[in-house]
Amino acid sequence: MIGLLFLLLSEIDPTAGVTHSLKYFYTGSSGIPNFPEFVVVGLVDDVQIVRYDSNTKKAEPKQDWMSRVTEDDPTYWESETGACKLKQLSFIANIEIAKQRFNQSGGVHVLQNMVGCEWNDETGEVKGYYQDGYDGEDLIALDQKMESWIAPTPESVITRHKWDHDRYLMQMQRHYLTQICPDWAKKYVNYGRSSLMRTERPSVSLLQKTSSSPVSCHATGFYPNRAEMFWRKDGEEIHEGVDKGEILPNHDGTFQMTVHLRLSSDSSEDWTKYECVFQLSGDNDIVTELDRGRILSNEAKPNDKSLPVVTLVALAVFIIAVVVGVVVQIIRYKKMFHPYEINNKRPPSVDSQDSNEKMLPIN
Repeated sequence: MIGLLFLLLSEIDPTAGVTHSLKYFYTGSSGIPNFPEFVVVGLVDDVQIVRYDSNTKKAEPKQDWMSRVTEDDPTYWESETGACKLKQLSFIANIEIAKQRFNQSGGVHVLQNMVGCEWNDETGEVKGYYQDGYDGEDLIALDQKMESWIAPTPESVITRHKWDHDRYLMQMQRHYLTQICPDWAKKYVNYGRSSLMRTERPSVSLLQKTSSSPVSCHATGFYPNRAEMFWRKDGEEIHEGVDKGEILPNHDGTFQMTVHLRLSSDSSEDWTKYECVFQLSGDNDIVTELDRGRILSNEAKPNDKSLPVVTLVALAVFIIAVVVGVVVQIIRYKKMFHPYEINNKRPPSVDSQDSNEKMLPIN
């Protein structure tokens, strides 16, 4: 649900400026052992900047440049911590209300909220959004015009009626989403400009599991995530036989994505007509021609009769293990059936042999 509800993607348009975003994710839970009952995560341009949870009970920066926020507000972190603690109390109460609405008692339950805004640094256009989810399903959301609430389930209709008639609540929500949120987004972007506004080009590879599998164009290591990738043939973008994956984060803060292309295995088809195109916002395109010789595959080539190094090493280890096993069995055989040839000692009984063996730990 998070992927469908919360990730907002924008088309790449060099003339439209850059769209920045500020989002806060609130998650309350019950019945989940060893997990905080309340967690807050704040992100700017999908980069985490702050975190709070009910275990630490403290709002903490997640980027070095977020320390600059105290230059404008020395009490910023104390204020954030206080606001998160109040939100925590609200979530604990709301989970109990939701359980009553859905006629639930025990079990695992999760209440989620996402609130945030997008701001275009050239056009000045601002979009705000507010959405609630419960146990993986949409619960209630603010419509795009910020004039009413949307309740997709019967259990949330009561809340929708209550909030629709609370005009003060709507005015406060609209003010936050269109004024306060964009103002803070601009501040955060300014604090982390050297990091958030950087551009990193990816490495692009052609991958294929077997000769009958789709050809995958894989780009990794790019930043920001405002990127697009597609296949084209004879200079024209194609959609048939194309399966586009989502943009995923890497552990180092960059991103990766893959686009698959299903092709006929007929050797008469001219694969050079195809090319993979990667576009990064504000940068030149990276075009990779579909060349059979550049495709990395797990399948051995027909003319390659040599075994991979990994296979040879594995085979050597296997042979050594077999030899060692045979030697051990010979020694045991001599001990069992030729006791007087081995130090004139009797072979141990089954019970005593087992008692002398150390048990391996299971954890």
